[in-house]
Amino acid sequence: MKNILVTGGAGFIGSNFIHYMLGKYTDIKVVNLDALTYSGNLENLSAVADDPRYTFVKGDICDQSLLDNLFKKYLFDTVVNFAAESHVDRSITDPQIFVTTNVLGTQTLLDVTRANWNLNPKDKYSRKYKDAVRFLHISTDEVYGALGTVGKFTELSPLAPNSPYSASKASSDMMVRAYHVTYGLPVNITRCSNNYGPYQFPEKLIPLMINNCLKNKPLPVYGDGMQIRDWLYVVDHCSAIDTVLRKGIVGEVYNIGGNNEKANIEIVKLIIQKLGKSEDLITYVADRPGHDRRYAIDNSKITTQLGWSPAYTFEQGIEQTINWYLTHTHWIERVVVGSYQDYYQRMYPD
Repeated sequence: MKNILVTGGAGFIGSNFIHYMLGKYTDIKVVNLDALTYSGNLENLSAVADDPRYTFVKGDICDQSLLDNLFKKYLFDTVVNFAAESHVDRSITDPQIFVTTNVLGTQTLLDVTRANWNLNPKDKYSRKYKDAVRFLHISTDEVYGALGTVGKFTELSPLAPNSPYSASKASSDMMVRAYHVTYGLPVNITRCSNNYGPYQFPEKLIPLMINNCLKNKPLPVYGDGMQIRDWLYVVDHCSAIDTVLRKGIVGEVYNIGGNNEKANIEIVKLIIQKLGKSEDLITYVADRPGHDRRYAIDNSKITTQLGWSPAYTFEQGIEQTINWYLTHTHWIERVVVGSYQDYYQRMYPD
C-alpha cells in the first residue's frame, strides 16, 4: 500500500480518510480524484494541499481515458472507491445521475483497474495480478433494506434496497463482486452504518440540525422521527477501512458499525440540548417515500477476524462533532450557499 487512488476524496468520508492515512503513514502517496460536484469541497483538504505526498485531480470516474492515464502515471497499487452520489432525497428527485455515477462509474473504474493490474490483460481468461494490489469499494448498510424492531444486518443478509440511491449502491456492489468472481480481481467491499463527524455536507441529519440550531431555524424531522440508525464516527470508519486494506481477505465483504443505535428524534433533541436551544424549533414534515424504519449493523466479522473495533463512543463522537462545527462556522457558511439553498427549499418548503 504505497500509491493509493482515492476517488471522491473531496467529500465527507473521503476527505477524512485522506487526513487519516496521511497522518498515520509517512511512506504513502495519495491521489484524490474528485469531480467536485455539489458536496465535493477542496477546503476539506486545505491542510494537506501542499503535502508532497498528496495530489488532487479533478475528474469523473466515468472518464475511462483519464483513469487509464492516472494509473500509468502514478502506478497505483490500491484503489479506495468513495465516489458516489449518496443522498437518498436527491436520488428520489433525480435517480438517473445515481445510476450513472454509482453503477457505470464503478464499472468503468473496475475495467481500468483490471486492465492495469492484470499481468496479461489481453487474455480475457487471465486471473493473475500484480502483487499486493487491492480494490476497496465503499458501500452502505442501506443496500440491505430495512429491519424490524429486532435483529441486525450481517454480511450474509440479502440485498433489498428501497430507494434509488441504495439500489444504485447495491448494483455497484454486485458489479464489484462479479469482477472478483469472473476475473479474479482482488477486491473487498465494506458496508458502513450512518457516519457523522467533521466536513459532512449539511444536507445530512446531524450537520443540518447543528446549522439550523445555530441560526434558530426550524429543524425539519421526517415523519415521527423514530427512524433508527446505527451511528459511526467517521474516524472509526477510516480506521476500519485501513484495517480492511491491511488485513482483509480478498473477495470478502465487511460490515462496519458503531454499535450506537439511536432514533433520529433522539439525535435532534440531543443537539438541541447541547446547543442550549428550544425543542420548539422541531418541525415535523411529511416522511419521504421508501424511508427505511431501522438499520443496525452486526460488525462481529471485522471485529473477530480483523481485530478492529470502534474507538469512540457516541457521546465522545457527537461532542467532537458539535465542537468542530462550532469552531468552523466559516466552513458551513461557505457551503450552504447557492445551489444548496435551492435544494434545501425544494426539500423543506416553508
